[in-house]
Amino acid sequence: MIPKKLFNSENAVSEVIDVVFILGVMFFAISLIGTSGYPFLQNMQENGHTENIKQSYIVLSENMNKVVFGNAPSQSVELKMYGGGIWVTGDSVINITVQTWNSSLLPPAIESQTFSHQTREIQNEYEGTLISYENTGVWAKYENGGTVMVKEPEFVFSDNTLFIPSSTISGVGGHAGEGLVRAVADGGESSVYKYTNVSAVDITIMSQYYDGWEKYLDDTFGMKIISRDENNNTIQVRKDDYLENIDVYILYSPLSVRIE
Repeated sequence: MIPKKLFNSENAVSEVIDVVFILGVMFFAISLIGTSGYPFLQNMQENGHTENIKQSYIVLSENMNKVVFGNAPSQSVELKMYGGGIWVTGDSVINITVQTWNSSLLPPAIESQTFSHQTREIQNEYEGTLISYENTGVWAKYENGGTVMVKEPEFVFSDNTLFIPSSTISGVGGHAGEGLVRAVADGGESSVYKYTNVSAVDITIMSQYYDGWEKYLDDTFGMKIISRDENNNTIQVRKDDYLENIDVYILYSPLSVRIE
């Protein structure tokens, strides 16, 4: 027979209350994780995937640039997909106008010469973020419209010489989903355009990463904005205050790219 004093024990009541309290805290914690913790963990996972894509595109650019600069006839790079898609796409264009002193004219005078080619991109889209290899650089564009440079393009200014690559990516198609794909690039016939006695350089870029290009050309080469057309994703920058006339070399190098 159970003693009556057990039912009247304050210790027993206290233990029951403790158990109920602990169960309540556990239930609250589980509910909190379900309502706020899981989205947070999911967001962390998506951010991790985005960073992995950026790193893989840095590797991609290093390999693609070997073909652009003639250090390899072709390259193949494996890329991991996390549920988005990878495509060869775009209609980006670079236009370069240089002002040169032509002493063979009568009378001698400054004349303008223009180079223009389409560039296009290898684009990865994941959860609203675009990451692309475009004209030897890597760019990221987020849902809020902001653009950042992930890896610098291979433009160089040294010893009064400006070197500008112009890589045109041809090809169509791509893949969507998860798993591994391979980007294969074959080089084409490249050409070098040389301009001497250049006093001013204008660069116009039409690209969805135009604001990233603008910041890069200003920060790296001191090129100032001349015009900005946000409706057409286009910027024009210029530098005309060189201490002395420079030489400009433009490397045109086509790439044929397929996603397998």
